[in-house]
Amino acid sequence: MGSANEQIRKFLLEEEEEDDELFFVLVPAILAALQAEKRPLHTSSLSGAAKVREILEGHEHWSRVEFRMEPEIFRATANYLSRERLLCDTRGVNVEEQLGIFMYMISHNASNEDLQNEFQHSGETISRKVNEVFDIVHALTNRFVKLLNSMETPMKIASDPRFWPYFQNCIGAIDGTHVPITIAEDLAPPYRNRKGTLSQNVMLTCDFDLNFTYISCGWEGSASDA
Repeated sequence: MGSANEQIRKFLLEEEEEDDELFFVLVPAILAALQAEKRPLHTSSLSGAAKVREILEGHEHWSRVEFRMEPEIFRATANYLSRERLLCDTRGVNVEEQLGIFMYMISHNASNEDLQNEFQHSGETISRKVNEVFDIVHALTNRFVKLLNSMETPMKIASDPRFWPYFQNCIGAIDGTHVPITIAEDLAPPYRNRKGTLSQNVMLTCDFDLNFTYISCGWEGSASDA
């Protein structure tokens, strides 16, 4: 019995010594990590707001490249969103920059990390602002897309002997296109199209004045046009 107790006591002492050794190894490493100087992630001399302003005040070509909009249209859109209280300036991100982040994302298929680098904001801020703009798209659609009630034959057909009377009941044209997307890896397989890239399959309808009258988006890239 005494021998067994002695072995147990010896075992516990060895465990304590090992714990002490581990403690003396881990603590200095943790302290060094805590005391290490943190390097700032966003170090650009231009803030996001300054970047947007530089693009809009520069040659109009760069606004078309970065935002797919002329500067005057971009500013008019931002002013409208602000005036109608659809978007509001927040601390550190004004309405122009919010619109700029969104337009840059859809124009360049930019990831959250790309947007962090371009506009010098955290990933959480970028995600929140993109979602806020997404949330008002439906409201903008209802305000600006006005469908014609008339079912009369369009003048483009009625006045052209090549089309009349063969297309007298035609009210528009339909076509589809694949729009590149960025999506989480676990959700990606259905969006991989026949060319091996990730996309949404989008169907659009326009009338003979080239106004879009219907858009169906969100279909996975693997979905057929049919």
